[in-house]
Amino acid sequence: MLTWEFGAALVAGTAAIAEDLRHRTISNWIPITALAAGLTLHVFRTGLSGLGTSLAGAACGFAVFLVFYLMGGMGGGDIKLMAGFGAILGPSLLWTAAWWTAIIGALVALAVIVMVKDKTKRSIPYAPPIALGAWIALAGQGS
Repeated sequence: MLTWEFGAALVAGTAAIAEDLRHRTISNWIPITALAAGLTLHVFRTGLSGLGTSLAGAACGFAVFLVFYLMGGMGGGDIKLMAGFGAILGPSLLWTAAWWTAIIGALVALAVIVMVKDKTKRSIPYAPPIALGAWIALAGQGS
């Protein structure tokens, strides 16, 4: 079943994937739009408690990849994107999305290592694993 949350994640994820694959960057408008959508959807559904849920999800999304960013293994757009998805998902679904993102990201990294022989060209656009992780978490929410 298509929910408003899934629709918002689909739009944000598609935009992030397209931009990350094409330019290897994620414009700030994408995670900001996801954050605004998440805040709006949660407040609309559950009032002020939804605001707390959405903000907690955004904080968890930001924190989950912050260490990788600080170590230089991930870009700032990636952690902002995960924060935007966190606002849509809320903290509990965010952790599910983070696990799926890690699994998909590891598979993509392995494929890049095997297929790309030039080590200088082995960067990984991480928006696709992030978006797929969020989509899987949302799709599994109804089951």
